[in-house]
Amino acid sequence: MNRVPLIFVRHGETDWNREFRFQGQRDIPLNEHGQRQAARNGRALAGILRAEKWALVASPLGRSVETMQIALRAAGEANRSFSTERALMEVNYGDWEGLTLAEIGEKFPEASRARDADKWGFSPPNGESYAILAKRVALWLQGLAGPTLVVAHGGIYRALIHILAGLPAHDAPHLAVPQDRVILFTEGMVFTV
Repeated sequence: MNRVPLIFVRHGETDWNREFRFQGQRDIPLNEHGQRQAARNGRALAGILRAEKWALVASPLGRSVETMQIALRAAGEANRSFSTERALMEVNYGDWEGLTLAEIGEKFPEASRARDADKWGFSPPNGESYAILAKRVALWLQGLAGPTLVVAHGGIYRALIHILAGLPAHDAPHLAVPQDRVILFTEGMVFTV
């Protein structure tokens, strides 16, 4: 499963990120800070995008599409087209979407404890686990034909670092995923800019 190089950019911040709400597959727009993060990442990508032919793909959720559009403008590549891919949608948090961890603890105490015990394998009510997410990301990776730039979500990054860098499943869901960094996966290495 070594389809690299792959550049990953997480979408910019939303108000729900700031409030620590589970967004999942809800379509929440970027806030002003998130728009600045997307522009920063675009400037960081400018030379790379001009130097090589990268396939550009985003999650179809609005926060990822908007991040890609802002980043391309900031990179001087506003006319570049990109595709969207449903496999890159954030993990589905089901009944937990829109809630904070504190609210989940109050409304779903047993499920919250189960999640704490196995964050990778746990599926929220009517949602999916990181293990399920990783399977859909792995299938998508198998179809890559060359260097690819992805704008997606924190859960996608956690799946990628597990699949491409070999981070153990029990560690991957605990990673903080920055919204103001560009992450390069290359043969056996991960770099952050």
